[in-house]
Amino acid sequence: MPNELPIDPQNMAKAYEPAQFEEPIYNWWESNGFFKPEYAGPDAEPFVIAMPPPNVTGALHIGHAMPASIEDLLIRYHRMQGRAALWIPGTDHAGIATQLQVERALRAEGTSREEIGREEFLKRTWEWKEEYGGTITRQHRRLGVSCDWDRERFTMDEGLSKAVREAFVRLYEKGLIYRGEYLINWSPGLQTAVSDLEVEYFEEDGQLYYFKYMLADSDQYVPVATTRPETILGDTAVAVHPEDDRYQHLIGRHCVVPMLGREIPIIADEYVDREFGTGALKITPGHDPNDFLIGKKHNLPIINVMTKKATINENGGRYQGLDRFECRKKLWADMKARGLTLEVKPHRMQVPRSQRGGEIVEPMVSTQWFVKMEPLAKKGLDAVASGEIQIIPERFTKIYNNWLENIRDWCISRQLWWGHRIPAWYGPDGSIFVAHTEAEAYEQASVKFGPDVKLKQDPDVLDTWFSSGLWPFSTLGWPETTDDLQRYYPNSVMETGYDILFFWVARMIMSGLEYTGKAPFHTVYLHGLIRDEHGKKMSKTAGNVIDPLKVMDKYGTDALRFTLLTGSSPGNDMNLSLDRIAANRNFCNKIWNATRFVVNNLGTAFDYGAATWNLSGLTMPDRWILSRLNQLIIDVTRLIDNYNFGEAGRQLYDFFWSEFADWYIEIAKIRLYGADARAQATARRVLVYVLDKVLRLLHPYIPFVTEAAWQHLPRPDGDEALMVAEWPGERHTAPDENAETQMALLIEIIRAIRNIRSEYNVEPGKRIMAYIAAGDHFDMLFKHVEILESLARLDSSSLVLKPALTEPPAQAVSQVVSGGVEIFLPLTGMIDVNAERTRLQKDLAQLEQRISGSKGKLNNQGFVQKAPAAVVEKERERLADFELQLEKLQSQLDMLG
Repeated sequence: MPNELPIDPQNMAKAYEPAQFEEPIYNWWESNGFFKPEYAGPDAEPFVIAMPPPNVTGALHIGHAMPASIEDLLIRYHRMQGRAALWIPGTDHAGIATQLQVERALRAEGTSREEIGREEFLKRTWEWKEEYGGTITRQHRRLGVSCDWDRERFTMDEGLSKAVREAFVRLYEKGLIYRGEYLINWSPGLQTAVSDLEVEYFEEDGQLYYFKYMLADSDQYVPVATTRPETILGDTAVAVHPEDDRYQHLIGRHCVVPMLGREIPIIADEYVDREFGTGALKITPGHDPNDFLIGKKHNLPIINVMTKKATINENGGRYQGLDRFECRKKLWADMKARGLTLEVKPHRMQVPRSQRGGEIVEPMVSTQWFVKMEPLAKKGLDAVASGEIQIIPERFTKIYNNWLENIRDWCISRQLWWGHRIPAWYGPDGSIFVAHTEAEAYEQASVKFGPDVKLKQDPDVLDTWFSSGLWPFSTLGWPETTDDLQRYYPNSVMETGYDILFFWVARMIMSGLEYTGKAPFHTVYLHGLIRDEHGKKMSKTAGNVIDPLKVMDKYGTDALRFTLLTGSSPGNDMNLSLDRIAANRNFCNKIWNATRFVVNNLGTAFDYGAATWNLSGLTMPDRWILSRLNQLIIDVTRLIDNYNFGEAGRQLYDFFWSEFADWYIEIAKIRLYGADARAQATARRVLVYVLDKVLRLLHPYIPFVTEAAWQHLPRPDGDEALMVAEWPGERHTAPDENAETQMALLIEIIRAIRNIRSEYNVEPGKRIMAYIAAGDHFDMLFKHVEILESLARLDSSSLVLKPALTEPPAQAVSQVVSGGVEIFLPLTGMIDVNAERTRLQKDLAQLEQRISGSKGKLNNQGFVQKAPAAVVEKERERLADFELQLEKLQSQLDMLG
């Protein structure tokens, strides 16, 4: 073992301190090449995950900790199963987010990107990336992620940039990328187009403005309602339903745009909802997606009345230069002065806001680059329908299908400088040359214009999700046929949040099928969002954000990981509590302490000898724990294979704490501290065997404490590290039902005695008298009477254990457990009867006072009628609880005589 591992196998630390172990263990793992898939050998079956790339300039937050924990669990699990486990790390250039940070820094310097120019701005952004880009990578290491860091990628490194250009060129040459005028979502603050998926709709209070559309040839009018009066300036028609009797006579006539005097037609279209507003709909193809489609259908002109800063342009006449919302007020006031307004009503409406900046998005006609999605979507639908790709949980399949079945063309151009610049160049006459490189574009253009032609590259960059969609194969070297691409593609699992199923997962599936002919992975696992302990969304303003770095400093990485992994289920949000994290830190300490006990009791001549055990030498508790362990291995393996990580983790927790530590170790102490050397040796072998196996099962969940503890165990296979040790295989034997049944009864008897001791406040160390009528279980209990005496703290000299008792002892607490076994604990000798009687009488008197007070409250009609219903109900529950306690105390008092 390399010297740098800070663990002395011969001297186990008294306590597990995460800060002492985590970083050195991680560095030791990495320096030994355990994270690399090659460690498993050239013939190992690959298992591959591409890490969802976080923003390059971001910092680790709790939303990163969840996927990192899940993905690391999967990678460690499959690595231990002997697979060539490859986890590809990387970061995303995050176009808008990164550009905004750099622009903010420039403003602080008193300048702007426009002032310094594109070339200098990109230089500054690369410098920013180099300065801050490693933060999240370093922070990911703290979570114990076992990525192959030598294969780390960045969405704008040269290899991935080449992949992006190749993808663009291929789609363009197939006619699937086009440049055209279309209605897009425009973010005035960000000064770029944003995709449909980057727009969030919020139900907000607004107003519905009713006004007159005067007919061009009379003093009559059509009443129309709108939520955005400023868009009246871009109206090119008024539409009515063809079967609406109110307006049928007006179809084909013209009306006049208020304040502008422009005549527009009145048209008929079945899209119009006769029940909304007045039943007459103003059509603004340049500023509403539905109106845009109606405009195309009726061949209406498309008028854009806004600049990219959301001020009114020259098409707005006298309102040119006004902000869109200022225009709304001014236009409405002018219309009111002209007698063109009718009324304004409050109206709840869906308001589109930019997911990034929160401002109201403006639908606007713009010339952009688009991908035709329908043919790509069909492939994506077929891959899931055929079972080639499975989505977990399955309910998201319906959502996925619904989105792809109704998909619109994807606007992929962004008016930013930071990102993959669109590989398109324009000739002198506007001709477009799409190419992999500028030289290639000039080569194409020279055929048409000659060798002296001057080209200008499109200034826009691609939507970040365009490059992210190539992630599963571009990270492996595509479009080159690299060794990594051939061995590790397709990936195995894509694990990510359900909130980016459309943003990213669907696009990866479509891209993989389009460019490689293969689905990029066979399974999509979707995790939920992390909320605070009350189920509220975490936010800085609410003050309920949990910082994973602070949590790891205080409780250790394993406690955070185990909480996230056992507190969640596929596709569901989870509530995260610091109390739960603290409890799981205690679990890690329990593992360390249990291991330390085993190690300290191995003796000097321990012989593992697991393969040559004489099963006839095993006691019933030995056979019980081995049977339970075997079932645990079967269940945990099945649950992880089925992506039920939470339930698998909970079963591991229960086994280690509630069966191995609480029962088996306590029972083993009897032999370890006894004089029978052979019994001692058997107990040691079983302890080490079970502990070794359960540490392996726990390792993918809590890698640090399990590795540190496991290094102290003797082991026959010579594995250097737990993380590359073999995953436990089940013993192909039936469960030892006899041992499990017997042990269950033994535990039930001990628990029953412990509960009675607790109820009567018997001192923990005091040995007490007991009578047990064992019935058919006499032989088993007689054989294990030493366990009963030790764990239930029974006095061996006065214990009466018989198949049946001629008569029960007087003044004894009794209880019947499974199998008809009767337990009698005489009160004399167990407690001071007189002192106990006095205590019970005092408690009874206090309880009767509380009952009287509670009944008085509930009999008071003023309280019942005026107090909130919840308060009254709570008082009724208190009374019921008091009465239950009274019944119990009275029973105990009666027993004392």
